[in-house]
Amino acid sequence: MDRILAEFYPYAHAELDFRSPFELLVATVLSAQTTDVRVNQVTPVLFAKYPDARALSEAEPEEIEEIIKPTGFFRAKARSLHVLSQRIVDDFDGVVPGRLEDLVTLPGVGRKTANVVLGNAFGVPGITVDTHFGRLAKRFGWTASEDPVKVEQDVMELFPPGDWTMLSHHVVFHGRRVCHARKPACGACPVAALCPSFGDGETDPEKARRLLKYELAPGQEDLRAEMIENVHRAAEIRMRTQRAAAAQNTAADAARNGGAGKDRA
Repeated sequence: MDRILAEFYPYAHAELDFRSPFELLVATVLSAQTTDVRVNQVTPVLFAKYPDARALSEAEPEEIEEIIKPTGFFRAKARSLHVLSQRIVDDFDGVVPGRLEDLVTLPGVGRKTANVVLGNAFGVPGITVDTHFGRLAKRFGWTASEDPVKVEQDVMELFPPGDWTMLSHHVVFHGRRVCHARKPACGACPVAALCPSFGDGETDPEKARRLLKYELAPGQEDLRAEMIENVHRAAEIRMRTQRAAAAQNTAADAARNGGAGKDRA
């Protein structure tokens, strides 16, 4: 299955934008209960003002809250980031540690977050069990558990360590684009023939295609082709399309608000 997913998503990558282990750690904490797209919209502002753990540890929590407010649960997240940064400064000289046993000692950092950072910022193989990975691992028959630690252990036994980080990306990409929680697009799934859960979702190919998201969505064929042709620039291409979509949404909101203002006048 992973071989097929790897061929289908040759451009799979971490969808949180980052330039350092610290940025990825912060972005992963912010991603709880929100989308990577929303996180990617606020982190450039956050890191421009607080580029490292020391700067963030010295920030006023209210200032952090104001910046990360769009990600939701902003007060709790601001507290977590503030304490997290202080611990990195106090215990690790301001440098994000590169070992699992150290990362999980940080406030708010569990195995999932630690594996995201290790796999993508340090090159240390790990299975990232988020909601998408856990859902698909069960649908694929890789595990019968819903406990993230047990899911991680079960999947680790099925694949060599060198595959773990990219396997996580392939599965998460597939979960976000095809194998949705409520209505998976079974009829448009590249691993349908191997999936024991085929039939849980829409099996009609045409109807299933209408359920696909992001670069697989109808009308996005050129974007997918560009990502396939420029695998190593896939993150850059994704960032460009996200910025364009955000600009369009902002313009649409402004137009609606302007129209509402004229109506009231």
